[in-house]
Amino acid sequence: MTLSCFELGERMLDVDEAREAVLGLVAGPLPAESLPLALAHGRVLAEDAVSPIDVPQCTNAAMDGIAVAWPDESAGKGGVEKGGMETRTGQTRLRRVVEIHAGQAPTGPLAPGECAGITTGAPLPPGADTVIMREQLADEEGDGGARWAIVDTPGRVRRGQNVRRAGEDIARGALALPAGNRLDAAQLGLLASLGRAEVAVARRPRVAIFSTGDEVTAPGQPLPAAGIFDANRYSLMALAAEHGAEVLDLGILPDTRDAIAAALGRAAAEADLVITSGGVSVGDADHTRAALAAQGELGFWKIAMRPGRPLACGRLGPRGVPFLGLPGNPVAAMVTFLQFAAPLLAKLQGRAAVEPPRWVAVSEQALTSRTGRVDFLRGVYRSDAEGRLRVAGTGAQGSGILSSMVQANCLIEIAADRAAVAAGEAVTIQPLFRYP
Repeated sequence: MTLSCFELGERMLDVDEAREAVLGLVAGPLPAESLPLALAHGRVLAEDAVSPIDVPQCTNAAMDGIAVAWPDESAGKGGVEKGGMETRTGQTRLRRVVEIHAGQAPTGPLAPGECAGITTGAPLPPGADTVIMREQLADEEGDGGARWAIVDTPGRVRRGQNVRRAGEDIARGALALPAGNRLDAAQLGLLASLGRAEVAVARRPRVAIFSTGDEVTAPGQPLPAAGIFDANRYSLMALAAEHGAEVLDLGILPDTRDAIAAALGRAAAEADLVITSGGVSVGDADHTRAALAAQGELGFWKIAMRPGRPLACGRLGPRGVPFLGLPGNPVAAMVTFLQFAAPLLAKLQGRAAVEPPRWVAVSEQALTSRTGRVDFLRGVYRSDAEGRLRVAGTGAQGSGILSSMVQANCLIEIAADRAAVAAGEAVTIQPLFRYP
């Protein structure tokens, strides 16, 4: 059952309930578009990719050497052996009749006792089932003009070794990638191996972002005595881009109802999601809620979490464009984006997973919390000598301490029913995106 923002009133919501209500603002993913494969990195696959071919197409050599039809048992001693192979003094002699290179088709099958020189990736001739690597072959010897491959220690050879079977990676007609995958380097390579020059992906959500407040000053401008530089807009634009969005930067709006209402109207005409920061509390100077009510519908704005309790949710304009009004404190704005805006962007792109990823780590220190709300602390996780994840806080956890987000590589999520976490106890963490 999908919750509705507009049926919850202004009571305090828990985080999961609020996330479900936010996801209910949109029905599903945006329309698909076709892109050249070279431009599809980071985009979300809009339809299942089914393989039209076997990958690899032909059974081929996994390394340089010779291709041969090898018997069930390795060659024995003396005389002509099973399969027409000749063994002398612990070595097997095979007549080398052809050379096959990658990209060349075999001309015909091998007769008993024959082999083909072969390079990595070259298709095996009909009947061949084994490749013996070059390092296991002795020098060839001439005998009446014939060329011979001498196999040292044939007892080490196993039928089927060093061979890539046709379709062993992906069989013709098999599902190669399901819809909802965000395409990374490996997945793009996989699609290319199917011969795909173009791919259907979800359109990038267009996200309009602006800041509000007369005290907010653009970087590069003189800072008034009572002003602050606009950090939120840059953090939120970067987060939106990291989560697959196309960003529309609407700048800083004066803290007046008319200015905010006009910006919301413009954003509703151009964007798929509108995000503001600041102006969603109950203060006399907070005009976003009033402007939103004039442009559309207002949902909830109180969530049992820290940082980030005030959060506005609604729809704008005739298209019902979803709106999120995030808190003004910079850490609170980033945390609420990750809990609510990021899942909404994932749904707009048809991604398979919409909730934040969660791991379990052992806390290296006592962590304070309070029951009745979810606390998101900034933390640094590491792997210890036994491979276990351990996590510690970054220090002061005020919602205005943006440097704590720089230091952190995760959020420590302390559930609403825990008053504290003792050192050595398990705790949930949400890893943060970081460039290496």
